[in-house]
Amino acid sequence: MEVRHPLALEIGIQYVNGGEARVIAELFKFLPSYGFDVVGAVAAPDDVAELTNGRILSFAPEDSSKIKRFMSARSVLIRILEESRPEVIASHFALYALPALDKLRRLPMVTHFHGPWGAESAQDGAGRLASAMRMKVEKTVYAQSQLVIVLSRAFAELAQSRYGIQGDRIRIVPGCVDIERFKPKMSRSQARELLGLPQDRPILLAVRRMVARMGLSELILALAEIKQMVPEVLLCIAGRGLLREVLEQLVRDLNLEHHVQFLGFVPDEKLPLLYRAADLNLVPTNALEGFGLVAAEALAAGTPSLVTRIGGLPEVVAGLSEDLIFESPHHHDLAVRIQSVLLGKLALPGSEACAAYAAAHFSSLRMAAETAAVYREVL
Repeated sequence: MEVRHPLALEIGIQYVNGGEARVIAELFKFLPSYGFDVVGAVAAPDDVAELTNGRILSFAPEDSSKIKRFMSARSVLIRILEESRPEVIASHFALYALPALDKLRRLPMVTHFHGPWGAESAQDGAGRLASAMRMKVEKTVYAQSQLVIVLSRAFAELAQSRYGIQGDRIRIVPGCVDIERFKPKMSRSQARELLGLPQDRPILLAVRRMVARMGLSELILALAEIKQMVPEVLLCIAGRGLLREVLEQLVRDLNLEHHVQFLGFVPDEKLPLLYRAADLNLVPTNALEGFGLVAAEALAAGTPSLVTRIGGLPEVVAGLSEDLIFESPHHHDLAVRIQSVLLGKLALPGSEACAAYAAAHFSSLRMAAETAAVYREVL
C-alpha cells in the first residue's frame, strides 16, 4: 500500500525568482524526499500552475491591483484547503496568509520569516502609517504560528526583539542555493566571453535592488577611490529599482562612466554565468539583511563574496574566511578591502574552496531536510 505523505501548503509572493521565491521553489522540488508533499499559492508568475503541474496556483494575474490579489488570495486558499486538505500551513509572506487566517489557524502553522516587511518598506521609502500597518499584519500572522523559521541568528534576535516571538518558537534554517545550477562549469574567461564582458579588466559585481539599504551609493563612492590604484576596474550592477537615476547621476558626477556598467534586470538563468564572470561579488548592504542569497549564490559559482557586517551576512561567509567581511558599509572601508584584494595584498579563498563551502552549507537538500524537521515538529 502506498503511504501518503503529509501535505504542506506554501503561501508566498513568488515562485522561482527572488530569495523567498527560491525557497518555495526548492521546497516544492525537494520536500517530497523528506516526507512532505507540497501544494501552494503565490502572487506570481501567472503561469505558475503550468510550471508545477497544477500544484501551485496564482492568486490573480500579475497586473492585478494589490487589492485584487489580496481578495483573491482568500478564495484560492479556501479552495486549496477544501480540495487538497493540507496538514501543515507554511506562510512565507504575511499579507497573503492574512485573508484566510480564520481558516488557516485551524491547522498547524509555520511562518518562514524572510525579513521584516514593515521595517524594510520604511527603509525603501514607505510612509510611517503604511509601515506600521504592515508590521501589524506581520504580528497578526506570526501570533498564529506555532513555530517560526528564520534564516540566521541575526534574524532570530530580530524576531524576538521586534515582534515579541519567544525564542523557543524560533528555528534557524539558512537559505539555500541550487548547487548544481550554480556550480562552475566553465572558466572565468569563458563566462566573460559569453556575456561580452572584457577579459583584461578586474570585474566587480553587485546584484542588488536599487534601494537605499542595499548600499550601492557607498559602493560607487568606493569605486572612485579604488580606480586611483586600479585604473581599469569595472563595476557591474545588476538589478533595478527606484534609485537607478540617482545612481547613474552619481556615476556621472564622479566621472566613473568608464568604470560602472548598469546591467538592469538579469534573468535568473543568466545569474550563474554572471557570478562566474566576476572576480569579486560585493554585498554592501547597510541595513536589514537576514541572509544574503546573492552571497551564497556567488560562492556556489566559485566567486568570493565580500559582505558587510549587517544582519545575517557575516554568517554566510565567516566560516570560509573572516577576510570576506568589510569593516563597515562606509565607502572608505569598502574601498580599502577591495583594493587590497585587487592589488594582491589580501588573498581570498579560491574558486574551488568557495564552491565547496557553498555546497556543504547551503544546499537545497540540506534546507529541505531541516524544514521538514520543523514541519514534523508542529505535527
